[in-house]
Amino acid sequence: MLKDEDRIFKNLYNDLGWDIDSALKRGDWDQTKEIIQKGRDYIINEIKNSELRGRGGAGFPTGLKLSFTPKQLGSKPHYLVINADESEPGTCKDRDIIRFEPQKLIEGCLITSYSINSHICYIYIRGEYYREGQRLQEAIDQAYKKKLIGKNACNSGWDLDIYIHYGAGAYICGEETALLESLEGKKGQPRLKPPFPALVGLYGCPTIVNNVETISVIPTILKRGSKWFASLGKPKNTGTKIYCISGNVNNPCNVEEEMGVPLKELIEKHAGGVVGGWNNLLAVIPGGSSMPLLPKNICETITMDFDSLIKAKSGLGTAGIVVINKDQDIIKCMARIARFYKHESCGQCTPCREGCGWMWRMLERMSDGDATYKEIDLLYDVTKQIEGHTICAFGEGASWPVQGLLRHFKKEIEKRCHEEPMVKKKSNIPYLVDQHLLEKDNA
Repeated sequence: MLKDEDRIFKNLYNDLGWDIDSALKRGDWDQTKEIIQKGRDYIINEIKNSELRGRGGAGFPTGLKLSFTPKQLGSKPHYLVINADESEPGTCKDRDIIRFEPQKLIEGCLITSYSINSHICYIYIRGEYYREGQRLQEAIDQAYKKKLIGKNACNSGWDLDIYIHYGAGAYICGEETALLESLEGKKGQPRLKPPFPALVGLYGCPTIVNNVETISVIPTILKRGSKWFASLGKPKNTGTKIYCISGNVNNPCNVEEEMGVPLKELIEKHAGGVVGGWNNLLAVIPGGSSMPLLPKNICETITMDFDSLIKAKSGLGTAGIVVINKDQDIIKCMARIARFYKHESCGQCTPCREGCGWMWRMLERMSDGDATYKEIDLLYDVTKQIEGHTICAFGEGASWPVQGLLRHFKKEIEKRCHEEPMVKKKSNIPYLVDQHLLEKDNA
């Protein structure tokens, strides 16, 4: 269990007030000027030494990412972009940071902007987070009034302006280059990489794109020291993390815990246990809907950190834990997720645009008992045709949940399959082969 004195987000449940005066009492904006005066190299090295990894899903080392921007300011300005487009099903951590701890994010924006030579920061927020966006704007206005941002922010000699941009509800805009395209007023479609945003980003200028939670923990790391942060969690999986627990649990919640906390402890102690008891557990999606599910036997011992979950052929992702108990139809659950990815594909890459529809249609037929045994292998083949063959990681995010189902619940699918297509059954989901031709041949 994480000690209270080691918690970074002390107001995660809004017990202490979200406004700037309450935030100042909790230690926000303390020593900010002194940290900036220590210089860019000090800030980036401290973040590197803390081993902080990005909290948005990929887990890339944050200090290393910041160091990719050019050291000197050239003819082009540098930008900091905050990814608050939290659209991963099962994830709602950034929402609560924006609602209850906005000053941590704003302070993190100032320190990070200084470290990468940026005078402008854009916060790209999910369009559905309208109330949260209003709250964040109010918090930014409060910070301007106290001269913590703006001209000569915190008397540090550094100028910073922060702007909020609302997205239009597209999941794909959570991918950093699609986000930049959208921010520029274009269709939200991922860019080819390289060049990477750190060199050619927003408006063709050096840009760092980072998640809300990642930027929000930076001020505390610099105040308490990289050694303190690195002492929490596990090697290369350091610090604390906000876990979102939902699904078939008695007490869905967000909770800040150490990296490497056992999954069972999170569910049993913080989320009030599985509905129907632990023995009623069927599977858990550990990192948002794009990560492969884990069956109960793995959930008994697995720890929640990047490396442990990769070994178990899943991933920490956004740490959006979705608990599925035995009352659910697991194939139907995965078909619902596949439908989401079919709908959210930007359509730029053929394997993803076509393959996501194939996966959804086959899973729907499997859940209805209309599929053939041959389609099980075909389904896996489709996932492999998508995975690794797309511009961005959306293809992997769409394929991995289906692969997880096939890896752990193949027998469940086989129980509902047949040798021949069930052509007489009317279905809303079209067959891969022409149903009318089959009916004609059988007549």
